Amino acid sequence: MKPKLSYTIWFTQRTGSTLLCKALEETQIAGMPHEWLYTWIGDHQVKSPAELQMHLWQNGSTANGVFGLKHSFHEPHFTKLIETFRWFPTCPAKENNRVKIWEYALPNHRHIFMTRRNKIRLAVSWWKAIKTAEWHRLPGVSPKPIDLADTYSFDAIHHLYCECAMREAGIQEFFSEGGIVPLTIVYEDFIQEYEKTVRRVLAFLGLDTISLKISPPSLAQTADNISEEWVQRFREELQKGWSHRGW
Repeated sequence: MKPKLSYTIWFTQRTGSTLLCKALEETQIAGMPHEWLYTWIGDHQVKSPAELQMHLWQNGSTANGVFGLKHSFHEPHFTKLIETFRWFPTCPAKENNRVKIWEYALPNHRHIFMTRRNKIRLAVSWWKAIKTAEWHRLPGVSPKPIDLADTYSFDAIHHLYCECAMREAGIQEFFSEGGIVPLTIVYEDFIQEYEKTVRRVLAFLGLDTISLKISPPSLAQTADNISEEWVQRFREELQKGWSHRGW
């Protein structure tokens, strides 16, 4: 069934996107905002673009007709995705604007952008998750007993520091192409105002939240003393020799 409302949460890693998506999914009225577009399209054997679009709508929608998706920007994947959407029956044959193609594929569309002000903490969290394979932690669960003594890497963290900036730049260029002003969710604010932020997103989607109960956060913080040690070490090494320091 064609959604009556759809939305994309645009994110880079370690910005709280999974926490927000779980909160929205638990409301049972805000779609199923998963990363449907990374492997899902290639994994599903369908007979036509119309069938593929229908599968996408069915998997990401709740019973009230709201479709949710979260997606991060990187090439060449994004260009290939736009080319796939171009073949969907809802897209006019000669349409070239990427935003319009996206919104033809996912009707009555709204855009949410998740970011994190402190990109050093983002990059450190990203690298630590890669090394521990612990991307999320449930409340009350102890961290994995992994020795991280020799796993700090300036080069790796610097790469991720740059990569998150470039992904956000790609997302912003996409927004600019369509004149989009997204709802922006900032990680540092979200974790301090969890329920208020979830309700703000639901209101942006035009969903009634007056009698809706918002569940407590489903994930716990993974940052620890090692995270802080790496943050301080990286910022010192990055600015070594600078006459004007930022932090």
